[in-house]
Amino acid sequence: MALSQRISTLTGGGSDGWDVFIKARKMIASGTPVTELTIGEHDIRTAAPILQDMHKSALGGHTGYAMVPGTDALRDTVAARTSQRTGVPTTRDNVLITPGGQSALFAAHAAACDPGDTALYLDPYYATYPGTIRGVSAVPKAIQTRAEDAFQPRASDIAAHAQDAKSLLINSPNNPTGTVYSQETLQGIADLCQAHDLWLISDEVYDTQIWEGSHLSPRALPGMSERTLVIGSMSKSHAMTGSRCGWVIGPPEVINHLITFATHTTYGVPGFIQDASVFALNQGSAFEEEVGAPFRRRRDIARRVLAGQNIVGLIPAQGAMYLMLDIRATGMSGEDFANALLDAHHVAVMPGESFGTAAAGHLRVAMTVADEVFENALLTLVHFAESIAAG
Repeated sequence: MALSQRISTLTGGGSDGWDVFIKARKMIASGTPVTELTIGEHDIRTAAPILQDMHKSALGGHTGYAMVPGTDALRDTVAARTSQRTGVPTTRDNVLITPGGQSALFAAHAAACDPGDTALYLDPYYATYPGTIRGVSAVPKAIQTRAEDAFQPRASDIAAHAQDAKSLLINSPNNPTGTVYSQETLQGIADLCQAHDLWLISDEVYDTQIWEGSHLSPRALPGMSERTLVIGSMSKSHAMTGSRCGWVIGPPEVINHLITFATHTTYGVPGFIQDASVFALNQGSAFEEEVGAPFRRRRDIARRVLAGQNIVGLIPAQGAMYLMLDIRATGMSGEDFANALLDAHHVAVMPGESFGTAAAGHLRVAMTVADEVFENALLTLVHFAESIAAG
């Protein structure tokens, strides 16, 4: 029997971008040691006090159905945190708790787009973005950013494709580039969203990982709170990737509809996970800085390792847990280089092409291994690139 077009075309008929990662995992399974700089998974685990609070909640009986919108305690905590961080008044009525940020992305596009609508997103992009859009039967349209702009999007490029679009998805701090969108960039995006009547879906899961500049949520810009859906998550800020707890923040009428949507799809998030998330959020910004500190430190290591050579370029790494490296001087594509590096030196990185065409000839490097291992892997990568460039 035939499957639906929706489910059978999620990747657009091509690779989903994870080929090098899968190849590295197969090497590891066969007994070959590999240094993995591929996925955004902390090398620390969820802090013991968070797990202890989760355990306490589960033993206390919060293992049945939780309220679908999320518990009042967690919705209130997320709302208060958002108000404090952005200056935008936010209450529980603006918040839907979801099973992770990915579920929130899907729900937000389901709210914004009808089947056949064009949904814009920026290239380079997190690998699931186009599939998420196809999953709600909308039509994904990538808008390329430029390496020479450090991948800051140009409003004029977006506006050229906005005439018949319904939504725009952005991500700052950005995965895969590490770029933090400037206030000028975000104001340009806000202006075009209002001019073209677009929903703005703002993926802000890395908002606590800022190494240069500051994070600005576009929801805080004039005229944007009623047309912006913000995606948040416990995964990156609190090293709770496996707990699957995220949220959508938006206008109350949108959240009301999304509660109905969640009732018919996810049916909520386990109560003991939500209780632990309240506990984690209440540890405050100092705890979030502690979770992010290894990535700030490794960014500095990378800048030192890459200084004094001109074969591997570093896109300004302003936030998140990734580096975007320009290896076009080697004459190789990112995919060919990543495969050759893995085969020759057992160091796994993600090709820029896994995240779209704008990052062709680049690599995404996750800063997710111990400092010394990270430095050695980067040195290996640089020496490998130099040997290729030298012929």
